Amino acid sequence: MKKKLAAQSALCSLRAILALLLCAGACFIVTSTLFAFLHSEAPTQESHPANVRLTFEDRVTYQRAIEDVYWRHRIWPKENRNPKPLFDAVMSQTQLEKKVEDYLRNSQALEDYWGQPLTPEQLQAEMDQMARDTKQPEVLRELFKVLGNNPFLIADCLARPVLSERLIPSFAQQQRKGRLALSEVEAKSQTRKVILANATYALPTISDATTGCTPDTWT
Repeated sequence: MKKKLAAQSALCSLRAILALLLCAGACFIVTSTLFAFLHSEAPTQESHPANVRLTFEDRVTYQRAIEDVYWRHRIWPKENRNPKPLFDAVMSQTQLEKKVEDYLRNSQALEDYWGQPLTPEQLQAEMDQMARDTKQPEVLRELFKVLGNNPFLIADCLARPVLSERLIPSFAQQQRKGRLALSEVEAKSQTRKVILANATYALPTISDATTGCTPDTWT
């Protein structure tokens, strides 16, 4: 009789241990899932180290995505009775490559003039200004989205072209026949090189401005 009771007691203890282990395992799974969910829902405003290999072909691909957003938001004239053409009908691969070559050439000219490339601080400031002063936040959000909301890609494929184009006129007239011309020649050989960036950028928060909108602009 005592042996039977002891066996039953041991069986109950074993069942209790198994139940406890199962409960602990279930709690661990739930906790891990919740942590992963909360982590995935965390805002992406933190800094991102940009250790990315960016080739000329990569830049052309991102340029196409950017131009496609611009085209989709371009207002088609009412007086034009023809339907708005598709993006591929108005922008060729050659045109996309030229746009990339142009902003890389501008960047190289600025680097030659200053003795240093555009800095991460300058590109970050340009991104911040875009996000703060945009008149078309929905367009800027789409531009960020097609670049994967990746601060490095936004800085180098969106902010760099705008910033370099704006800065070039500040000295281009004085340098056009001299150093700038040389820079453009040198830059041509640099536009297809692979660029490995190790800067750190932060994804800015886009403002919700709704007034003062200028058609076909986002800044």
